Amino acid sequence: MSKARPPPLVTGISPKEGPAWTKVTIRGENLGTGPADLVGLSICGHNCMLTAEWMSASKIVCRVGPAKDDKGEIIVTTKSGGPGTSTVSFKLLRPERIGILEQSAVWVDEVNYDMRTNRNKGISPFSLRPSNPLGIEMDKGKAAQKDLEQIFPGMSGDFTSENFSASWYLIENHSGSSFEQLKVAANNLKKHASKKNEGSMASVKGGLSTFFEAQDALAAIHQRLESDGTEKVEGSMTRRLENILNRASDTADTLFQEVLGRKDKADSTRNALNVLQRFKFLFNLPLNIERNIQKGDYDVVINDYEKAKSLFGNTEVAVFKKVYAEVETRIEALRNLLLEKLLQTPSTLHDQKRYIRYLSDLHAPGDPAWQCIYAQHKWILQLMQNCRNEFISVGAGGLDLEGDTRPAALGRLGQSSSLKRGGSMHYQRPSTRLFETPQQVQFVEKLSDVVIGQLPNFWKLWISYVNGSLFSETGEKSGHVEKSKKNARQRQNDFKKMIEELTNRLVKLIRGALLPTTLPRGELNVYGGWEDKTELTGAWFTQIIHTVRGCHEALSTLEIPNDLLQVIQDLLLELRVHCLMVTLLHTSEDVKRLAEKEDWVVDNEGITSLVRTCYDSTKQCSEQRLLIILSNCQYLERRTFLNLADHFEKHGLTGTEKINRASVDAVRELDGNLFEAYIERRADPIAGSLEPGMYAGYFDWRDCQTPTGVRNYLKEALVNIIAVHAEVFTVSKDLVPRVLSRIVESVADEMCRLMQCVSSFSKNGALQARLELCALRDAMAAYLNPESKTIFKQALDSLPQLHSGADKKLLEELLNKFKSSMQLQLTCFQPSNVQPVKR
Repeated sequence: MSKARPPPLVTGISPKEGPAWTKVTIRGENLGTGPADLVGLSICGHNCMLTAEWMSASKIVCRVGPAKDDKGEIIVTTKSGGPGTSTVSFKLLRPERIGILEQSAVWVDEVNYDMRTNRNKGISPFSLRPSNPLGIEMDKGKAAQKDLEQIFPGMSGDFTSENFSASWYLIENHSGSSFEQLKVAANNLKKHASKKNEGSMASVKGGLSTFFEAQDALAAIHQRLESDGTEKVEGSMTRRLENILNRASDTADTLFQEVLGRKDKADSTRNALNVLQRFKFLFNLPLNIERNIQKGDYDVVINDYEKAKSLFGNTEVAVFKKVYAEVETRIEALRNLLLEKLLQTPSTLHDQKRYIRYLSDLHAPGDPAWQCIYAQHKWILQLMQNCRNEFISVGAGGLDLEGDTRPAALGRLGQSSSLKRGGSMHYQRPSTRLFETPQQVQFVEKLSDVVIGQLPNFWKLWISYVNGSLFSETGEKSGHVEKSKKNARQRQNDFKKMIEELTNRLVKLIRGALLPTTLPRGELNVYGGWEDKTELTGAWFTQIIHTVRGCHEALSTLEIPNDLLQVIQDLLLELRVHCLMVTLLHTSEDVKRLAEKEDWVVDNEGITSLVRTCYDSTKQCSEQRLLIILSNCQYLERRTFLNLADHFEKHGLTGTEKINRASVDAVRELDGNLFEAYIERRADPIAGSLEPGMYAGYFDWRDCQTPTGVRNYLKEALVNIIAVHAEVFTVSKDLVPRVLSRIVESVADEMCRLMQCVSSFSKNGALQARLELCALRDAMAAYLNPESKTIFKQALDSLPQLHSGADKKLLEELLNKFKSSMQLQLTCFQPSNVQPVKR
């Protein structure tokens, strides 16, 4: 048994208002499976089935009848779905009657007007449609329309319908009328029928005397003409009658000439209105384009323009050509506006792509994408040069390029990677006040900000240009994508030269500030000018190297070819060499001046004033002091207090256990506080450097390449732990396990937190994370305490398991490679009998 179809639903009608007999188009859903399925259609309560034409299940065309209601719903009834509903309504306009000689905007059909001068004469029985043919009071019952349709299938209660049913009409309009009233109605119908038969004779009887008079006059004229034979003589009665008739005809023409002229004018006006209504899209398009441009709705403008171009682009109609020419003028102005916005700097990558797509859809001449790339290249070069000029001219105070308030380059890298994965942003570059930092250092940091902030978007714009992703579906259909790819292949060398110019400009600006002797003499005027600035020490060069290296890593993540970044690598090598030379030079000078500070006087503590001076004036010795005190605390607890207890017992002193216990507790408390202070100073920087290093270069665990080894951030963390090991070992070998186990625990806890914060890993990301965790765990195996082992296990458990034998084999190979490459560095973590060096 087939499932019943849903009832019809009318969702639209066009036009939505009009006079009776207006042709309308009805749209909706489930409007019938065919013409036979459509059994009912009413608009404003009037049955329109007689004029209904079923087009499809979503479209019906019909004419609106003279309904009683001015506004009502559109109800469609089908056999398969029954009566339906409507979400729209139709408004029936009832125009006022206009006389035949009255002025009107349109021509009035004369057929609908009764122009008879004698109202008593008979008229055609079909000229009027009485609203109450029975002539008695109507008493409508409560019979439902649906029930009547079931009782009288295929019939109608409308007496004007071809399928009129008298029973339906009586039930619907006179269900409450009495039998006597119905008898009166029958007599009225009989009288009405007799009047119809007598209608034609009544018109003849009413004008019978006129007919006789006309017949007598014609007979007299005929006799007169026969008697005198002057029907063709000038001035005769025949001629006079002809002249009278001609004058009557001329008078009639004159009378109706103005009326007929108004009819012709009304026809012309109506035709013009029809043209305007039919093609209102084109005539309104120039104003709509202007409004949408002001609102920024460029997509709407482009769609309207494409539609107008397809419809009227090749028109031969003069008025259409004129309007379309105005449309083209507005579109050309829009092209110029979009091109101006595209070349405007600064702008975001999203806006650049959007404007390029707009210009492509508007068929702009030239290559807007390449124009944008060229403009961005020149703008970045100018930003870099302005950075140098402003530092040279006004110094570092209050410097702010282009209103840029972003954080420093390396800090922004750490922040963006942290925010990208939803982590907390806590990495910051070491705070240095502007008046304490040399201008060359500030310049390099600011220059790196410019490069890291602008070059990635510049590179991504080129990649989008190469792969054709700058264009919409319209651009693909019109061939813009293939044209763009072809242009990109031809301009690869030009873009490569742009990148080379940017990297060379970066390197030359840094060389001019730090290594001016490496520049040719002719370029010193452009990139030099730092001679009167502060001479830098090795510590500042170290910070500069760190900044430049971060800039290089950020550019490497963009997959820029290594040959284009080779100049930056060469600069880093020269900076390292120069930093080493400056450090050695300053160290040698400091060593030469040591003799001037030594007085060779030894105090009670066994140290000279030179050592005391260095000890008190160097802030970096505070951690070494903590280690010395910790070593002394251990010595007190393990030897001094025991020796004192033995002496007290040997000499028979009693009650010293309480004193000894209180002393040990005090020393242990001091030892614990100092130990925690030292661990905080050494462990926190190492743990804090993991997150920014882990996500340097916009690294993403969900999208990374196959691991090739342990990354540099973990190696740097191990080197920092080795530095702590060396510092502790030089003071006390016994403190090494205690200190390193706590530092390893802190580092492991931070690694576990970072891994657990990652929402998802790719296959390569999981392998890379497992490799780094295992490398750190194996390297510090000698100093793992139970807490550290538990933390490493939790971190590894949070990673996806390796099911592939190839992945496990690759992990083992990379671990062996790591241990082999860092064998010399990791040797310090192995058990040894080497005694600490005493200073």
